[in-house]
Amino acid sequence: MDQIQHKYIHIRGVKLHVAELGTGPRVVVFIHGFPEAWYSWRHQIAALAAAGYRTIAPDLRGYGLSEPHPQPENASFNDFVEDTLAILDYLQIDKAFLVGKDFGSWPAYLLSILHPKRVSGIVSLGVPFFVPRPNRYQGLPEGFYIFRWKEPRRAEADFGRFDVKTVWQRIYILFSSSEIPIADQNKEIMDMVDPSSPPPPWLTIEDLANYAILYQKSGFHSPMQVPYFNLNNPKVEVPVLLIMGGKDYFLKFPGIEDYITTGEVNKYVDNLEIKFVADGNHFIQEQLPDKVNKFIVAFLNCESNQD
Repeated sequence: MDQIQHKYIHIRGVKLHVAELGTGPRVVVFIHGFPEAWYSWRHQIAALAAAGYRTIAPDLRGYGLSEPHPQPENASFNDFVEDTLAILDYLQIDKAFLVGKDFGSWPAYLLSILHPKRVSGIVSLGVPFFVPRPNRYQGLPEGFYIFRWKEPRRAEADFGRFDVKTVWQRIYILFSSSEIPIADQNKEIMDMVDPSSPPPPWLTIEDLANYAILYQKSGFHSPMQVPYFNLNNPKVEVPVLLIMGGKDYFLKFPGIEDYITTGEVNKYVDNLEIKFVADGNHFIQEQLPDKVNKFIVAFLNCESNQD
């Protein structure tokens, strides 16, 4: 961890924090999800740098040590796509592998669709590519966490009852479960976690402290602005490695597991490899880093040799 270099770069009206390790022409950019930051890639940064890759892990705008959008009312999911491209341009990188987690996989997918010559390949943790549909979650109850977090000011009121470390820890506990977080009618999302519940065993006291520092800087306002995006040509043509944890609650979203296992996902991804890890959860890259790193390095090495 001490070898990781930290810098700030000014792009598209914001100052972004970037963690970097390794050198050479083979480049990997990590794109985190929620409630994460660059730190969630700490195990992968070290492993891929040791394997000969230049690794770059930014805090997305509004997360961790990066500045939020200067005009929050104009922020959109497309900012993450354009920021990733701008980071490559700023660092004078022509082409890179993109590794995404949770909604962080979407900037990777979309960037490959919009600028396929800039992307060598994609590794997605937990999120297959699919065509967004407005009614995808129809049928889930009112207490479904995404429905709750889309309600104006509800998440802020829920989170505001606790300190940042408690909020972050409770979200990690919830999302480590194999069940979709759905609150009872008269209960908020944060109340679903018993205050005495310990954090996942693979998170250390140091990890908790580091995440708390990052989210004390950024807060939860920007992260809770639910991203959106539009697709005109829903086809991913670069090679993709999808790593799915068998205990990831996302598999229980309507239709997702069938979409993957029946091969329907292949309609939208030309070159797809899937790795299932039976005991993996939603935070698989932190929970089981050795397995995940082995899959990623093998995929990147294979695709690098194709160039």
